[in-house]
Amino acid sequence: MKQTTHPPGHRSAGVPGGAAADSPSPARGPKRRRPPSAHWAAWGFLAPVTLYLGLFYAYPLYRNLDLSLRDYTVRSFVQGDAPFTGLANYRKVFEDPAFAPALLHTAVFTAVCLVFQYAVGLALAVFFNQNFRLSTTLRALFLVPWLLPLIVSASTWSWMLNSESGVVNATLHAVGIGPVNWLTSPSWSLTSVIIANVWIGVPFNLVVLYSGLQSIPVGLYEAAAIDGAGAWRRFWCITFPLLRPVSAITLLLGLVYTLKVFDIIWIMTKGGPADSSTTFATWSYQLGFGNLLPAFGPGAAVGNLLVVAALVFGLVYVRVQRKQALS
Repeated sequence: MKQTTHPPGHRSAGVPGGAAADSPSPARGPKRRRPPSAHWAAWGFLAPVTLYLGLFYAYPLYRNLDLSLRDYTVRSFVQGDAPFTGLANYRKVFEDPAFAPALLHTAVFTAVCLVFQYAVGLALAVFFNQNFRLSTTLRALFLVPWLLPLIVSASTWSWMLNSESGVVNATLHAVGIGPVNWLTSPSWSLTSVIIANVWIGVPFNLVVLYSGLQSIPVGLYEAAAIDGAGAWRRFWCITFPLLRPVSAITLLLGLVYTLKVFDIIWIMTKGGPADSSTTFATWSYQLGFGNLLPAFGPGAAVGNLLVVAALVFGLVYVRVQRKQALS
């Protein structure tokens, strides 16, 4: 019987690893590129945001930095020929006798407002999370201070805390307490603006923290209640830890907002009396616009200190969040 011979190295197509396996793989086609129209469309969508950030954020920051590094007067501010002075304006700010009190007032104002805004906002968020009758209506009423223009809120508090005709002193007189010079006494002026700012900032904390509470599974509370955990134990072991990311962003946004509070303090006390309620925000305005001979350079330097403070706290927040994500 005649046998068919094959050349060495030949493999049958029907056997695994045969000729089909030895055949070269088809060549890949050229990589498809996006048409130029897609790139132009992407740049078209980015252009409005880029233009907005450049005009209203990058350019003002650049101008403020330029103001703080030059000796600007009214004439040079218009003509643009102010001499470069380097860090002389910052040195002048640090050596100013008003620097230490303004720094202390800014720190106290920011810290106290943050603590009370967060504490009261969290308590109200937990309270409204029970979903009782009229919960939605009452929650909407608590948003009114947040919706009012700041000039209206500050003017209202100025009237309420008026030493002679204010409703607060009238209430204190009704219970046998003497009048308090809320806005005209160096001992009470900072407390007055703190009270007003806390009242304005509580609704923001309430809204954000309430939304964070809505994302916590109800089953966790039911399981803890079955295990015998009380209300405080459930809050401390479930609510507070799971609310930590929302709390962090709430405190960061509150910090940035509180650092730059100007209109409330200026309308109520103008930083006085005797600079007892002056913060960096009001001091920067006083230096730049509150005198007949404005000091644009030192005023811009104080404003840049606020920007640096907010940036530092923002970087700390990002670093903490990154560590929590990696752990």
